[in-house]
Amino acid sequence: MAGVSATHESKDEFRGGPVEHLRQRRAEALEMGGAEGVARHHASGRLTVRERIDRLVDEGTLFEVGLLAEPELRRDKKVPGDAVVTAYARLHGREVAIIGIDSSILAGTTAPISMRKQGRLIETAQRVGTPLVLLCDADGGRIPDVMGWRFSGLPLDFATFLEPPPGVPPVPRVAAILGPSYGDSALHASTAHFVVMVKSGAVALSGPTVVGSAIGEDITDDGLGGPDMALAAGNVHMVVETEDDALAAVGAFLSFMPSVAGVPAPLARPTPPRLDPTAIGALVPAESRRSYDMGLVIESIVDAHSLFPWATGWGPSLLTTLARVDGAPVGVIASQPLVGAGALDPAALRKERQFVELCDTFGLPIVFLQDVPGLLIGTQAERNGILHAYESLVARIAKATVPKISLVVRKAYGGGHFAMGGRPTHPDFLFAWPGAEMSFMAPETGLITINRRRLETAMETGGKQGYDECLASLEQEWADASTPWESAAHFHLDDIIEPAQTRDVIARAIEVAWGSRRPPETTR
Repeated sequence: MAGVSATHESKDEFRGGPVEHLRQRRAEALEMGGAEGVARHHASGRLTVRERIDRLVDEGTLFEVGLLAEPELRRDKKVPGDAVVTAYARLHGREVAIIGIDSSILAGTTAPISMRKQGRLIETAQRVGTPLVLLCDADGGRIPDVMGWRFSGLPLDFATFLEPPPGVPPVPRVAAILGPSYGDSALHASTAHFVVMVKSGAVALSGPTVVGSAIGEDITDDGLGGPDMALAAGNVHMVVETEDDALAAVGAFLSFMPSVAGVPAPLARPTPPRLDPTAIGALVPAESRRSYDMGLVIESIVDAHSLFPWATGWGPSLLTTLARVDGAPVGVIASQPLVGAGALDPAALRKERQFVELCDTFGLPIVFLQDVPGLLIGTQAERNGILHAYESLVARIAKATVPKISLVVRKAYGGGHFAMGGRPTHPDFLFAWPGAEMSFMAPETGLITINRRRLETAMETGGKQGYDECLASLEQEWADASTPWESAAHFHLDDIIEPAQTRDVIARAIEVAWGSRRPPETTR
C-alpha cells in the first residue's frame, strides 16, 4: 500500500545502551507532530495537547501511559502515541484521567491503537473511581487505518466506552471542545456531564468534508457544529473565549463533583451571599405577569461567587446552575421570568432532566425555585415532543434520592408546578412565600375556560354589568383558592416562609433531608 510500511528502527539507529535507547524514543514521542506539525498547529491559534495538559493539571503530577504506542499501519512519518495522550494527573490535588487528542499530526485522527489507548484509560478510570477529562480536537477516523474490515474490528467496547459497566459507580466526565471535533471526539462530548467549547471550536458527528462528499452540503466547521449550532442542539453547556478559559471551566466544574458517585462532593469554605438575603423579597414584583431576573434571587440564596451556570444556551426559560450553600455543593433549578415568562418548553424540560440526573448521580441536593406559568402548549410544542419530555422529567425527579427542596416564589401553575418539584415528585420539603399563587391553570385562561357558560348566562340576564360583576366574583373566588393558606392548612405545603428567611430555611431543610446520610464535612 502506497505510503504505508512496517518499518522498524534497527539498534544501529540509536547510540548507547538500552536506557539511552529508551530516552531517545521518549524524546521523539514528546515531539508530537514535530517542529513542522507543531508550528502548523500553533498557526491555527491552538495550543498543542501537551501545552493544554500542562496548563490544566498540577505541576509535576503527570503519569502517562501509552507514550510509545504507534499505529498498526506504520508510515514513513512517525505518529507518536498514535496521536493521543492518555495519562493520569492531579487537578487541584485530586487524581483525574486525561484523554488528549494530538491534532498536531494527522489532524488527530482516530485509528485502532489510539482507540485502544482511550478505551483502556476509560475502563481503568471507571474501575478505580477517577474523573475523566476529555480534551477534544480531532478530525474523525483515519484513512486507511479504519477502512474495510479494520473498521468492524476497532477496539471500541460500547459496554464500557460510553458508560460504566453494570454495578460500577459512574465517574464525572468533562469534555473540552478545543478545535474541530468529529468522530470519537464528538462521541466523547456526547457522554460528558459537562461540555465546554471555545468559540473557535466545532463539534459534530462528521466533519464538513465528509458531509460534502456524502450529501453534497457545502458547509463550514462553524456552520456545522460551531457555538450557535452546538448550543441550540444541547451538545455543549458553556462557550468561552479562550482555551485557558475552557481549562479553567473544567477545573471549576469538577470542584463541585465527587471523584465517583457514592462518595461525598467536596466542600468549600462557606461565604455569605453576594446579595443581601434579607432583601430578597424586594427582587420579585408582586404582579404575577411582571418579569424580573431570577438570577438575582439565586444570588441572594447561595454563597457568593459560587455560581457555575450549566447549559445556559438552550431552554433559557429555565436556569440550571451549580452553586454552594454554606460551602456545600447544590444544584439549583429555577424559573426565569425574563424568558417566555418562565414557561417550560421541550428544550427546557429535557435540559432539566439531564441536570436532575447529574445532581442525583453525584449526590448534590436540588433546590427548585418556582415562578412558572405552566408548560408551553400548542402545535409547535407537541411537534417538539413536550409530552414525552414532561413525562420523562417528572418521573426522574420523583426517583431522585438526593435532598429535594422546592419553593414557590410567586406562582406555580399546572404541569409546570409538578415539573419544578411539586408534591407528586416527592420533594423532601415544599415551601411557598406568603404572596405565592398555586393553581392548575393561569387565571386569565382558567376563568374563561371553566366558567364560560356561567359568564354567558350573566351576560344574557344582566348585560355587560351582569357579566362584569360575575367575572369579578369569579376572579375573587379564584384568587382566594390560589393563595397558599389552604394548601398549608391541608399540609400540602410544609410551610409558608418569609422571603428574608429563604436562605436559612433552605440550608436547614437540606441538612434535615440528608439525615444520617449527610456527607462528612471535608473541605476541599
